[in-house]
Amino acid sequence: MKKFYSINPTTEEKLEEFEYSSVALAKEKVAKAHAAFLLWRKCDVKERSSYLSKLTGAIRKGSRKYARLATIEMGKPINQAISEIEKCTLACEYHAQNAERFLEDEKIETESKKSYVAYEPMGVILGIMPWNFPFWQVFRFAAATLAAGNTIIVKHASNVPQCALAIEEIFREAGFPAGVYQNVFLEGKDASALIADPRISGVSMTGSTSAGAKVAQTAGENIKKAVFELGGSDAFIVTKDADLEKAARIGITARFQNNGQSCIAAKRFLVHESIAEEFKKQFSEEILKLRVGDPLFEKTDVGPLARSDLRIDLEDQLARATAQGAKILWGGKKIERKGFFFEPTIVESTKKTILANEETFGPLATIIVGKTDEELISIANSTQYGLGGSIWCKDLKVAEKYARELQCGMASVNTIVKTDPRLPCGGTKTSGLGRELGSFGIREFTNIKAVVIN
Repeated sequence: MKKFYSINPTTEEKLEEFEYSSVALAKEKVAKAHAAFLLWRKCDVKERSSYLSKLTGAIRKGSRKYARLATIEMGKPINQAISEIEKCTLACEYHAQNAERFLEDEKIETESKKSYVAYEPMGVILGIMPWNFPFWQVFRFAAATLAAGNTIIVKHASNVPQCALAIEEIFREAGFPAGVYQNVFLEGKDASALIADPRISGVSMTGSTSAGAKVAQTAGENIKKAVFELGGSDAFIVTKDADLEKAARIGITARFQNNGQSCIAAKRFLVHESIAEEFKKQFSEEILKLRVGDPLFEKTDVGPLARSDLRIDLEDQLARATAQGAKILWGGKKIERKGFFFEPTIVESTKKTILANEETFGPLATIIVGKTDEELISIANSTQYGLGGSIWCKDLKVAEKYARELQCGMASVNTIVKTDPRLPCGGTKTSGLGRELGSFGIREFTNIKAVVIN
């Protein structure tokens, strides 16, 4: 079988060797998941919720170990990794506490004696998960999907295999029945074979827009329900009425958290011309405070990119943008040391370069200046993406108006865009379909059945 490796992006060291599963072995897991579903779906919602509560304890028990795994496999600063693990427990707790309410029958008044909507589980759901939040992405999908009565097979990203195995271990420690949650090491090209399997009822994917399009094509050909959270080029709009100190300080976190590798990170800083020079000055002062280095050190703010090819892609993207007239204000080069490090970078661009339209995945912030707040909104909406966006403005009535005008799935005022188990997350346009989290997310992989009794 074809081999792949877990590689530490800080040291470039090969940590462990793995083999991809054959399609035949993966389908054996599908059969096991389907058999488990026939029993799991019959469990009362309260019983399924009790398993989620046990899951919370299992995560917390090994939280430091799991955080360290995320750091050594994809370079996330350790303090951010610890926060990611804790967030996983919040998702499990929230769905354990609310699943029964979200899934209860919804009575509808009609001329019939009794009418209601029932939310019933669909079957085996395939999760195709990304590497950038190797624990959180899985648990935010799994908690809701399992609470709804489905079973799960996860094809995780190939550069975080130790994280993938650790998650499977967590489910075993929590006592989940065999087959309810399974990991499979499958090459991307073989995922279509699972999606086409009639025992797979749906697919949830977080990843790039290009990969999502391929999965969507296969899902569509096989008439399978699919939920996608894909690429983003989130706007961080700084109006003429913004608190500049706060916008610059929090803007650094919004862009450079997770080493700049987040779909919902601020990518394009759209700034009103009347305050643009002052914002650039304050933003540049804040970037100087970032500490780049070994992500296992607790004082590190920015670690390496997760893979060498990601750094090559970022270098190429920046070269193409500067050829189009973008100007580097700070940084702009890879760091000459062991590991896949890249300088925290600020670039000033116009709305005509690729940085105004393409997604950037790494520690690179793009500033674009507009003449009016309305122009900033127009620039924000001018891309193919529509994942998230934030407005920075002291006048909250105006800010809320602008937030409603943003063409995206998540809009924030005077705070960064972030996922919350209580609120739905997802995008519009090529940033995705469907929603995760909240009452909307738990119902995505249910059969919404109308029942009429006379």
